[in-house]
Amino acid sequence: MRKILLTITFILTMTTINAQNPFFAEYDTPHGTPPFDKIKKEHYEPAIDKGIEQHKNEINRLTMERSMPTFRNTIERYERSGQLLSRVASTFFPLLGAESDDEMMEIAQRIQPKLSQHSNEINLNEALFKRVKAVYENRHNEGLTPEQIRLTEKIYQGFENRGATLEGADRERYKELSSKLSQLTLTFGQNTLKETNKFEMLLTDEADLAGLPDSEKEAAKVKAKSKGKEGWLFDLTAPSYIGFMKYSERRDLREKLYRAYNTRCISGGEFDNQENVRQIAKTRMEIAQLLGYPDYATYVLRNKMAKNKEGVYGLLNDLFDAYATAAREDVKEVENFAASMESKTVSLQPWDWSYYSEKLKDAKYQVSDELVRPYFELEHVKKGVFGLATDLYGITFRKNTEIPVYHPEVEAFDVLDANGDYLAVLYTDFHPREGKRQGAWMTEFKGQYVEKGIDSRPHVSIVMNFTRPTDTKPALLTFDEVEIFLHEFGHALHGMLTKCTYEGLSGTSVEHDFVELPSQIMENWLTEKEYLDRFAVHYQTGEKIPAELVQKLVDAANFNAAYMCYRQLSFGFLDMAWHTIDKPYTGDVREFEQAAMSKTAVLPVVPEANMSVSFNHIFSGGYAAGYYGYKWAEVLDADAFAKFKETGIFNQETAKSFRSNILERGNTEDPMTLYVKFRGQKPTVDALLKRNGIEK
Repeated sequence: MRKILLTITFILTMTTINAQNPFFAEYDTPHGTPPFDKIKKEHYEPAIDKGIEQHKNEINRLTMERSMPTFRNTIERYERSGQLLSRVASTFFPLLGAESDDEMMEIAQRIQPKLSQHSNEINLNEALFKRVKAVYENRHNEGLTPEQIRLTEKIYQGFENRGATLEGADRERYKELSSKLSQLTLTFGQNTLKETNKFEMLLTDEADLAGLPDSEKEAAKVKAKSKGKEGWLFDLTAPSYIGFMKYSERRDLREKLYRAYNTRCISGGEFDNQENVRQIAKTRMEIAQLLGYPDYATYVLRNKMAKNKEGVYGLLNDLFDAYATAAREDVKEVENFAASMESKTVSLQPWDWSYYSEKLKDAKYQVSDELVRPYFELEHVKKGVFGLATDLYGITFRKNTEIPVYHPEVEAFDVLDANGDYLAVLYTDFHPREGKRQGAWMTEFKGQYVEKGIDSRPHVSIVMNFTRPTDTKPALLTFDEVEIFLHEFGHALHGMLTKCTYEGLSGTSVEHDFVELPSQIMENWLTEKEYLDRFAVHYQTGEKIPAELVQKLVDAANFNAAYMCYRQLSFGFLDMAWHTIDKPYTGDVREFEQAAMSKTAVLPVVPEANMSVSFNHIFSGGYAAGYYGYKWAEVLDADAFAKFKETGIFNQETAKSFRSNILERGNTEDPMTLYVKFRGQKPTVDALLKRNGIEK
């Protein structure tokens, strides 16, 4: 009897817990958005566990299906499975980047192995793969739509990529390696965030602020006050770090900040990432070789637009050659200017670059961040960025305060099509805070798909780290910050405008060397007077940004373009170096990096500095052997915007073509096929070279 009572008590207790866990019920929120006001940290792990259990049961039922494998009873069922698990993971992991703390990181460390094991069990499920393979081999004989064929191919390739063709000991080894890799990449990212948050530079003597504009000083004072300190606080978050490096006259303090930023995770201690870098590169190499490829890059690239290492190195080397003379001229010009400014020879160091190049830019074009900031007040910029989507695609944005948000600073918008139809929810999160990782990104809390004739629309978020408002001024953005906003908003448009049947193909679910096209093309409008006139007004006077200032922005757009290209190329070469190793690297991480980046080094190398150990994009993000994609997409976006320039930057037919052939199509066709449908031809580097003022 006692055993029965204990069982009943346990069942009742679990029922109560389940009833209180918001993940276990349909969301009673506008558009079914996550109920952030009800989700607590203790809800994640039980929901992950239950999601895994449900997903296992769904897969088991699928593999026990006795009828012949078809698209409907195999591929589509597989694609639609695991909805609870997806719902929890697509809430937890975006918040891990945007609103994290030690408890969230501990939860991640516990659930990551569970998710890796579950993923491996599915990927290496022989009965499941057998059914998928049968549909794949018969895909052209089943009367499927092109999108269904594409989904079948992508799912089959996914299984193949994740070891489904392996047997016996190799299969077990794959499980070990993939689980190890997921843990390593998670730890890498957490170490980078913790090390970034650890450093602070508190200045108490106003003389140490020499050169800093009022906006930077005010922001530093607000930051210090928020930490209960007196003075001016600078740290390694983007607005604080970039502003200080650009404007501070104190070379010694610039050097101190530079060294702090560029020696993160490499100076020993609990957050050191050197061994993580070696182990991540080694583990990826081992996975690739286990699957029959010489190195990780070869394994990853075969399904990308670039196709192989030769395609990537071809692009990087072509741009390296094209920009070589101009890059050295950029550096020489800044060096000469520094010498004239200081009336002595200046041995230009990396911590000098931002300062002297900003001074030179101001001298040449009389345009600086502080000159343009008053015209880029955040609320006006939001109207301008949203308004560009209205001008091009007819969509509008309506703030919805009924939608729960995960932080008081976050805003949520209903996105409506030109005919008033609901398209998506957009969340915006603009400012840095402890617990938010560096950089800017777009993510989704829910993707788009069509099921039972109902178009389930996406919930998209853009997260940034922009200059905060101060006690005396609203948030006034730099030109670069507005450009970043447009970039991430381009990703958001890709996610919001998608019209696909299957979530696995919708929105930004495209190859990494194509995904940056919709984002980078948006940046092109920022130097167009016709566009700036629509929102860039002085936050105090309401005066439109003057024509001469816009012309200066246009003239300055290519300032140091060759140097910046070399900088991006250096990251691409570094990424490829780590992912083309064919035997484990056990040497010094600094030496490896310096060798990989040596050909693009146009400033003195600081021996202690290292980027690899905090290079989140490739070691904890999704850009391993894919960082070249930014330059690849730059070629695409320059070529694509050339069509807008030919027809008019707000031309409705061109915009309609870009929407219907690129933004709505997701991964339903080969990306080059989609691009040619829009552009009428394959891209060339000509438009990019012309835009940057580089002789072909």
